[in-house]
Amino acid sequence: MPQTQIKWTEQKFDITPFLTEEGRRSMPYHSTEMGALYASDCMEIFPLIRDGVVDTVFADPPFNIGKEYGKNTDDSLPAILYVSWCKEWLNECVRILKPGGSLFLYNLPKWNILLGSYLQEKGLDFRHWIAIEMSACLPIVGRLHPSHYSLLYYSKGRPNTFHRIRTPILICRHCGKEVKDYGGHRDAMNPNGVTLKDVWSDIPPVRHAKFKSSNRTANALSTKLLDRVIMMSTMPGDLVFDPFGGSGTTFAVCENKHRHWIGSEIDYADDIIDRLESGEIHAHKNGDFVEY
Repeated sequence: MPQTQIKWTEQKFDITPFLTEEGRRSMPYHSTEMGALYASDCMEIFPLIRDGVVDTVFADPPFNIGKEYGKNTDDSLPAILYVSWCKEWLNECVRILKPGGSLFLYNLPKWNILLGSYLQEKGLDFRHWIAIEMSACLPIVGRLHPSHYSLLYYSKGRPNTFHRIRTPILICRHCGKEVKDYGGHRDAMNPNGVTLKDVWSDIPPVRHAKFKSSNRTANALSTKLLDRVIMMSTMPGDLVFDPFGGSGTTFAVCENKHRHWIGSEIDYADDIIDRLESGEIHAHKNGDFVEY
């Protein structure tokens, strides 16, 4: 059993069909009706999970830019060690993914260039490089202003599930009229909106206190981003795995969308539990329309 776990709540989600024999001898740190959380390094949790049982993996690892996450996380590794570490847990993500399952990797472009190439070496199929438009820093002398994060989307063969998502037709916030005329073909547009692009410029940054835990000062992901990932790639009752739980956004969205989940978080498991149980952290507004 992972040594960093210190308590256990009554298990609700029947996790056993997804576990190895070793996994069945361990207990998650916390369980809900939909999922199970382990308070450990993800590399201690992967051996507990069987091959080919997860429908979607979403991974948002530390970016190795020297941030303070917690006492158990080193975010200042030499580049070669950081990439090597990422390959270790990506190997496990690929192993536990079902044939036809989807893998999403959120990171800086400089790392995702290397890691995306590695995923293709592992036999996964490239589907999209999704640009999450967000100005992350001040302009840098001698370089373009970095203004997006990278979300890689790969699948293990042809996806079992892919739902078209439509986003609302843009309205000017000043005059209230539509921003585009769509080449004069507005009347032919789908009334549910436009097909989601691979550049997402409508994901809000998580700055307001009502959207994140007060105890965790590191960046948190918007529920709108996870809404899209989960609704695009899964059906109700499917299993989602997140090896870097962070603020618990993946798990909160899975709870709301009726997806099962398994996850690990090495430093902030108690804050995730508080988020799931208290209901005090709000979700961002999302006008997406999902075609089933």
